[in-house]
Parts: sequence; C-alpha cells; structure tokens
Amino acid sequence: MPHLPLSLRSRLTLWYVAVLAVLLLVYASLVFAFQYAVLSRQIFHDEVQDVVTAEGLLYFDQSGSLHMQDNYYSRPQSHLLVDRLMEVRDLSGLVLYRSPALHGMPLGGPLRRDEGDRSFNERAVRLEDGTYAVIISHIHTLNGVTMVIRLGYSLAPLRERMTQFLVLLLIAVPLALLVAGAAGQIIAARALRPLKEMTERAQGITANNLHDRLEIANPGDELGQLAKVFNHLLGRLDEAFQQLKRFTADAAHELRTPLASIRTMSEVTLEQHAGLDTYQETLESVLEETARLNETINGLLLLARAESSQPGEAQSAFVVRDLVDEVLGVLEVLIEEKQLTVRQDGDAMRNITVLADRSLLRIAFMNVLHNAVKYSPRGSFLDIHWRLESDRLGIDFQDEGPGIPRDEQQKVFERFYTSRALANASGSGAGLGLSIAKLIVDRIGGKMTFEEVEHGARCVIEVPLSAGSDGYRSFEKV
Repeated sequence: MPHLPLSLRSRLTLWYVAVLAVLLLVYASLVFAFQYAVLSRQIFHDEVQDVVTAEGLLYFDQSGSLHMQDNYYSRPQSHLLVDRLMEVRDLSGLVLYRSPALHGMPLGGPLRRDEGDRSFNERAVRLEDGTYAVIISHIHTLNGVTMVIRLGYSLAPLRERMTQFLVLLLIAVPLALLVAGAAGQIIAARALRPLKEMTERAQGITANNLHDRLEIANPGDELGQLAKVFNHLLGRLDEAFQQLKRFTADAAHELRTPLASIRTMSEVTLEQHAGLDTYQETLESVLEETARLNETINGLLLLARAESSQPGEAQSAFVVRDLVDEVLGVLEVLIEEKQLTVRQDGDAMRNITVLADRSLLRIAFMNVLHNAVKYSPRGSFLDIHWRLESDRLGIDFQDEGPGIPRDEQQKVFERFYTSRALANASGSGAGLGLSIAKLIVDRIGGKMTFEEVEHGARCVIEVPLSAGSDGYRSFEKV
C-alpha cells in the first residue's frame, strides 16, 4: 500500500477493511458457486424423476398417436410437468409428442448419436425463442416402439434466483465492510491508546527529568517491549548525561583550587615587589601547581575516555602476563630506587590470554602498580599472584605499604578521594588513579576490589579470559 498522509489508526483500519473485503469476496464467490451447483444438481435430480414419471404417463391411442394421460394432474409430482418442456422422438428422429409449453419449437434439434442410450444424458440447449434450458434424454420402449424422451427445464428461474442472490451479496458485502470499518476505527483507537499516552509522556521528558520513565502496562506485548526499549534508552542517556555533569563538576572543582592558588601567589609576589629569590620560589610553586593541574587534566581525560568506551568495544585477545611485565618495565626505575623486590607466581599461566582493550587495561595496571610502588616502604616486597577462576583470570597485587582501612576500601574508588592513611604521604595524587582503574576493569566485564590483609594492601583484579585461551579451554573441558 502506498504511503498516504494518514494516521496509523486510519492505515490499520484500511488494512483491516481491505483484508476483510478480499475474504468476503472470496467467501461470496464460493457461496455463489456452491449455491449454483446445488441448485443445478437439484434440477437434474427433479428432471430425472420427471422423466421416470412421464414414462409411466405416455400411451399410444388406437390411431398410434402418442399422448400423455389426462389424469396426470392428480399425481403428486405430475403437476410439475405443466412447466416442463417435453419432446418424444422415435429412433428415426420423427417427433411423436411435443408438450404445449414448447409452442411447436423443437427441443434440442435432431437426435444425437447414442443420445439417452446410457442412463440419463444431460446438456444445455438454446430454444428458438432464445430461452436457455437444460434437457435430460432417456431411451424408453413403449408397446414395442423405442423412443427418446427429452425433458427440459428452462434456466430462466434459476438465473433469476441466482441474480437475486448476487444482488443480495453485492448489497450485504459493502454494508458489512462499512460496519467493519467503523468497528476497526474503534478497535484501533483502543489498541493505540497506550501508544498515545506513551507519546504524551515522552514529549514531557527533557534534560531536567531524564530519570522519568514510561509506564509499562503489559511488558509482554509489543507496546510493552517498545516502552522497555525506550526506558532503556532513557537510562543510557541519563547515565551519559550524569557522567557529563559529574565530569564537568569534577573538572571545575579540581581545577579551581590550583588556579586560585597560582593567581594568589602571583598577585602577592607582584604586590610585594620582592627580590629575585622570592620570584624564583614563586615560579617553582607555580610550576608545581601546573604539574598537578596537568596530572589532573590527564586523569580527567582518561576518565572521560574510559566512561565513553562501551563494553566489548575495541576488545582483542592478548597475553596479560606480558602486559604486566611491560608495566613493571616502565616502573623499573622507581622500583630500583625504592629497592623493591617483585615476586610473581603462576608461571604455568604465562601464556593465558584475556579479552579486553589492551591500551585501557595497561592504564589500569599502571595506576595500580604505580600506587603500590609509590606507597611501599623501601626494601619491601611487591607480590603478584596469578590464579584461574572459572572463565576469569585473577591477579592479586599486594604491597607492604600503609594499607587501606576497611571502611575506605570502597571509598578509594570514588573520584578525588584520598585515603586518610595516605593523606600526609609524599607524592599523593589527585585521587583519580583507582577510579580510572576500576572504571576500565568494569568496562571490560571484570571486577576490581581491595581485600583486607594483615599488612599492606591487596588489590584484586579479575578479567575475562578470551575464548581461545588455554585456561578457558581447560575450564570448558571441566
């Protein structure tokens, strides 16, 4: 159906009426054909009975003329012969009898070969006056004379009845379609009412109320499915909008303090007209604040990148042990400076591959290991424990630093949060490293937590194995 400027309700009604019209036309055609066939068979059956009756009523008079008995009107079925067209011929084709209803017209023309020889022959003929009739032929022997009896029935009454039936159908079908169209409009309006309500509700959702959701009356039907998809879309939009607001607020909060500090130091130094040493000291402070600003901005950009990545996006399979070794190589100078000893187990899992965004996971490992190295006491141990659990690879990073209090093991993942155990530690960062690391691990379908230990801190990271990993296949066999 071409696209018309109609509402969905009108289009549904038109489709409904069109389908119903086709069904009604097919049904009317079948009924018309069935009715015509039934009446035709009824006529054939009646004519056969009339032929049998007529055979019993024929007789030859003393002069050899063929007649129909005068008392046939008294017979229960014989009065039907009044309307019948009847002609009797001998085998030479001579007409022996012709009913008055024929008005002298021949019925069916000359005899045909083997006409009426087998049971009752049926055929349609057209009389001289243009009337169509169906005739039955049958051979009958009377007083030693073999004759062919032709009994005809005009098709005019049948056609008149069928014409009346057709007119009735032509009137009834449009009326039925009109009633169906009106009912279709009402049904479509009731069916689409929830969609109208959803539209009105959706029109009222703006950036200020993205938390609103569409009401789902029946979650199992098509409209319920549509509402769930729309609500899911709203949820993702709300999450993205909240992330954007949070990022903007965090950036403004973290950038405002050092910028204000830089401005204050610069203004005070200029007002004091201090000497070169004071200017140099101020510039060093400005450089230090600038470095912190740069660190904060880099952290915020990494956080934005991690938040914008979708689960499963840019994932590839790689050997995670190589990635950890690569990060340890980057931190090698700092490790040597602190005289730390890095101990790793799980050599059997050296070739285990994981499925993740390698560049993002590298940032996560870098943040965790950098924190562990930074807060570890000189000459201590940094242990890395590898283990396989189900379809995941677990990596435990344990240092001998000040540790994280139990009540802060979840708070350290909040942005710009600094543990009170590290508040006075030298080189304390902006409080974004662990937030970024956890967000990355969550994005790749993993899990990152801190476990309470007697000394130091233990960071536990679990990442999903790739389908081709040796460890994954070993678990599949189990």
